[in-house]
Amino acid sequence: MKTTTKITPALRFNVLTPLYDRVVRYTTREHRFKSMLLDAASINNGESVLDIGCGTGTLLMAIADRAPAARLTGLDADPNILTIADRKLRAKRINSELVEGRSTDTPFADATFDHIVSTLFFHHLDPADKQATISEIHRVLRPGGSVYVADWGRPTGAFQRLAFYPIQLLDGFATTGEHVQGKLTTRFGGGRFDDVNEIGCLQTMFGTLRLLQATKSGV
Repeated sequence: MKTTTKITPALRFNVLTPLYDRVVRYTTREHRFKSMLLDAASINNGESVLDIGCGTGTLLMAIADRAPAARLTGLDADPNILTIADRKLRAKRINSELVEGRSTDTPFADATFDHIVSTLFFHHLDPADKQATISEIHRVLRPGGSVYVADWGRPTGAFQRLAFYPIQLLDGFATTGEHVQGKLTTRFGGGRFDDVNEIGCLQTMFGTLRLLQATKSGV
């Protein structure tokens, strides 16, 4: 399924893309939530991993630290942020493949990856593109493989709800509304995945991050 949706940079404006790493590091408890996600994923050497919406490659670098021989692929539609990712990964001498493309229509063959990960990406997608991306994840994931997602979710309280408004103003209410309602897990549950579970929750200065895991049937 293809989409004609315009590419939105990670911080909405191209001029802000060079600031992305610092903004995420200091406002989202990045090290903590990505460590939680990778603890759950338990990726091993030799396994194939796709990071959807890989951004500047920070998560790919964290995976390489844990599993240096894992086969890493990053997908992002923004060529500017992929340039940053490529520079960072080369500096660390991390072997990976970076692919420019959309999550709704990926260039990968069926059942290619053992694991798929995604962080702070789904809230950039409108509802139709969220569903199309979930369908693509199911298609390219191997039977028995799992997807691990960390993104904004249902607030833990009134203060966290108020804290999330700046994100909605920046990224749009149309793309983030479902996250406030906690519907991302429900979308994965309706996409032929098994064992869809919330595996973590973290409060940040801009709202509540929730982590989910879903497994593709091995049949």
